[in-house]
Amino acid sequence: MASGVELRSDIVDVYLFRRSRSGAEFLQMLRSEEPMKGTWHPIMGHMHEGEDAVSTALRELKEETGLGSRVGVNADGVSACGMSLGMWALEQVHPFFIARLNCIVFSPRFVVEVGPGWEPVLNEEHEAARWVLVDGVSGAGSEAFVWPGQRASVREVMEHIVRGGSQMEGLARV
Repeated sequence: MASGVELRSDIVDVYLFRRSRSGAEFLQMLRSEEPMKGTWHPIMGHMHEGEDAVSTALRELKEETGLGSRVGVNADGVSACGMSLGMWALEQVHPFFIARLNCIVFSPRFVVEVGPGWEPVLNEEHEAARWVLVDGVSGAGSEAFVWPGQRASVREVMEHIVRGGSQMEGLARV
C-alpha cells in the first residue's frame, strides 16, 4: 500500500464576475454536496476523460450556471443569450489541501466576465448563489472568499483584468 498525499490536477476553478458602478461583483455558489457542502466558492469542476482545462471550464460554466461558451454582447453591453463577454486564464495555480481526501489539488483557474444584468441558473450541485462586491485592486471585499488562493485569484483578476491596461489581459484571453 502506497503512503503519502495524493496529488491531483483534474479540477478547475472559474471566477465569474460582472462590472458595476461600485466595483466588480464576483459570483459565489453555495455547495450542496460533500466534500465542500455548505461552503461558498467559485465554480469548480472535475475534468472528464480526454478533456483539457479550458473545455472543462466551459462545460462547468454551462452545467453550473447555464452560461454558454460563446462570447456575445447586445447593444446595451449586456452579455446576450447567456454568453460571456470574455474569458481569461489566470497565471497563478494555487494548490490547496483537502484533509478529508488526503489530497493536494493543483487547480488551473480561469475568469469569465458577464454583463451587469446576467444571473446564473443553478443546477443541483448548489443551494444558492450570491454576488460579492470587490472594491478596487486591493481586493476589499475579497474576504468573502474563504481560502487564501481564492483571495489571491480575485486580486489577480482585479489587477490584470478589471482594471485593464495590463499586458496579461491580452495575452491570457482564451
